[in-house]
Amino acid sequence: MFRFLHAADIHLDSAMVGLDLPEDTPLDQVRGATRRAFDNLVDLAIREQVAFVLLSGDLYDGDWKDFNTGIFFNRRVAQLKDARIAVYIVTGNHDAASQITKSLKPLENVHFFSHRKPETILLKELDVALHGQSFASRAVTDDLSANYPKAKSGMFNIGLLHTALSGREGHEPYAPCTVDGLKSKGYQYWALGHVHQREIVSEDPWIVFPGNIQGRHVRETGSKGCTLVTVDGDEVRVESADLDILRWNLCQVDVGGCNSTDEVCERVQAVFEKVLLEAEDRPLLARLELLGATATHQQLKSQTAYWAEKFKGLAAGIGGSGIWLEKVKLKTTDEAHLETLTQGDDALAGLLKNLMDLEIDAGKISELDLEFSSFLSRLPAEIRGGEDPFDPTDPDQWNDIRNDIKDLLVARLLSAGERK
Repeated sequence: MFRFLHAADIHLDSAMVGLDLPEDTPLDQVRGATRRAFDNLVDLAIREQVAFVLLSGDLYDGDWKDFNTGIFFNRRVAQLKDARIAVYIVTGNHDAASQITKSLKPLENVHFFSHRKPETILLKELDVALHGQSFASRAVTDDLSANYPKAKSGMFNIGLLHTALSGREGHEPYAPCTVDGLKSKGYQYWALGHVHQREIVSEDPWIVFPGNIQGRHVRETGSKGCTLVTVDGDEVRVESADLDILRWNLCQVDVGGCNSTDEVCERVQAVFEKVLLEAEDRPLLARLELLGATATHQQLKSQTAYWAEKFKGLAAGIGGSGIWLEKVKLKTTDEAHLETLTQGDDALAGLLKNLMDLEIDAGKISELDLEFSSFLSRLPAEIRGGEDPFDPTDPDQWNDIRNDIKDLLVARLLSAGERK
């Protein structure tokens, strides 16, 4: 019987750029989150007395500004060396982007698989065969697994691969391959990386994405960690193990039917309390989205800045390990007023009716102005990039803009009606 850890997508020292966090956010914890999560991985490996650790790509997060990231990694795997635990790594697309990585000599208990062709390592004392190939460049579009060798007879075969399989939403289609293709190799376990969400693709044989070890933005929500595998004869047990030190959550609160802002706040607070409990004593970074048709819609939309601060105040008062709101988005509707307002004969009512009927083809916007492409190229990188970028060619973003204008008009019409 032996155990091993399978992890991927460490993204050590990821910058976590593009985050709009409150001033009182524990920024030191946020900046050091990937390091502390990796500390937890090392501690778990030693505590469980695993035979080896597998890292399936994207150990690093592109090029480093200096050697400190690599030095940190070497210091931590030195602890594994002292515990006689070896580390086997295939590099991924982010590792391939790093130039300094190539000049840092790994410790003797760390092995990087070749990027030239698939490589097999035999751990004869465990009857284990490890098969893997690293990325030679940032964008690998070939099926690397196609050239992996067939399983070694009489051994427990493990394939390490950084891949999107046949495609996963939000991830580049690197090293594409199929589940049937992986199964055809006859391995007992495929240790995959690249996809940041935990996923057991198959149990016969085991094909596993462990997810990344630490969420870095609002698209990486929920618990994060690695996979602990126990091999006992023909029995293989696969368990997820949490390593993250803080969590992200998309708090979507349905305020439909609320007739007052007090009711809205009560629902928001109830959701805050629930998600904080689920975070299991970890600090929680969250985005709040209010949804549903409510009589408070215009009150909320007419004072968005005020209500954003109000909800941040609610989060700050929850207690426990704490919730910090990265952003507040109001996606509520107030359809009840629109039918009445669009029946008026004044200019604002006519404009509102036209706006409701407006359809925007984002793909043809550039045809309206020959300078549009030039305009886009001049937008600051922080606006077009990050985890929540502005994309004026995205139909959904134009729909949001249209709804925001509609809400402003509705507020004006309501105000005008109250003055009559």
